[in-house]
Amino acid sequence: MSSTVTRIRLAAVAAAASIAVLAGCSSPAPSGNSAAADSCAPAKGKVTLQYWNTVPGMDEVVALWNKKNPNIQVETKNISNDQYGTIGNALKAGKAPDLAQVGYDELPNLRSQDAFTDVSACKAATGAKSAFVPWTWSQASFGGTGVFAMPQDTGPMALYVRSDIFKQHGLEIPKTWDEYATEAQKLHKADPNLSMTFFDPNNAEWFNGLLWQNSAEMYSYSGDKWHVTVESEQSKQVADYWQKLIDAKLVRTDLAHGSTQMYTAYQKDQIATYVGAAWGYSMFRDNLPKQAGKWSIVPMPTWGTNAASGDWGGSTVAFMKGGKHPFESVKFNTWLNTDPEALALENKLGGLYPAATAGLALPALSQGVPYYNNEKIFDVFADSSTKIDTGFTWGPTQKTVNLALQDAMAKATAGEGTVGDALTAAQDAALKSMKDQAIPAAAGE
Repeated sequence: MSSTVTRIRLAAVAAAASIAVLAGCSSPAPSGNSAAADSCAPAKGKVTLQYWNTVPGMDEVVALWNKKNPNIQVETKNISNDQYGTIGNALKAGKAPDLAQVGYDELPNLRSQDAFTDVSACKAATGAKSAFVPWTWSQASFGGTGVFAMPQDTGPMALYVRSDIFKQHGLEIPKTWDEYATEAQKLHKADPNLSMTFFDPNNAEWFNGLLWQNSAEMYSYSGDKWHVTVESEQSKQVADYWQKLIDAKLVRTDLAHGSTQMYTAYQKDQIATYVGAAWGYSMFRDNLPKQAGKWSIVPMPTWGTNAASGDWGGSTVAFMKGGKHPFESVKFNTWLNTDPEALALENKLGGLYPAATAGLALPALSQGVPYYNNEKIFDVFADSSTKIDTGFTWGPTQKTVNLALQDAMAKATAGEGTVGDALTAAQDAALKSMKDQAIPAAAGE
């Protein structure tokens, strides 16, 4: 699998300095128990840890650690071809690694399977809280019930624009989604071979980011049970909007994110924008080098006067069940996700924009980016990160919801049903999955 496809699951990017003062989102009640480390005593002698991830270049980051820490060696394995399948099989076999990369949206699901170890017995683990953007720490610690993972990155969203195509056709940079639709119509009318963007029906994570922007929470927790609101009015507004663009053939639906076909379409100047997360900046830079200087990154279009932005993706490095070296695992994990030298290398090689507040001081994130006409693109993502709803919550059956969404959205783009119908299918799938797992849940309002 290419590094760009890997980034779909990874996500990446950003937190502006001011986000540090935002309240952390509360991650409601655990759905399942996680093993707790009884102590945090250092091992006697040399230790070797296993760390599984999907980040391009992570082997070089680990090599830097190994060079500096001869008594705590780390072996890394790239599992980008089947991230959660590989982790799930290892858990079933009792052979999980000490540490593994897990997206925020997958944390509740894996916790319900008792996949993690609580390392809160380690003072270094609990003491790391202040090093991260609050909402990311809350998700990794399940609202302060323990320390199960260290945040790694987030994915504030923005709009990537082919400024030369916009200039050629006299288009305005859209500030709202209504303006975006208007400009899309102008563009397609001027040249039927041009589309404003593409809608990938098999990318629920991207669609979730669009829902997040509109405060369309999928889950909440109160009264000792989960409330499922996948098909809320806010969600329907997003779904209906994209359905209209699809019906008017203003967006393409035949391209998979990160695919060769997607890059070919951009290379042939057939698509004028890309709705994506901060980690996507390296995708275009690395895969479309001849378009250097033609791209700009601007704030994501908003829903009217609501200035909220969305988040697509984001990952943690989780402490997996069965790990025998919590002290050493915490030490490595903390270094990996807070040390300036490690963060700089991860950003350079893997496109990660860290969740740690120390990452905000990275020189690379305060400078103009040559590919993007030397614009300070990370300022856009940093501003986006301050406008993300920190109360958004992932549920324990998010994987089921995503699969149901993708299946129904694929049918909708083929003319069978609508994107709005996909919300209903996902809502029903979530409730059924919770019932099958004896997780108290009800349709919410």
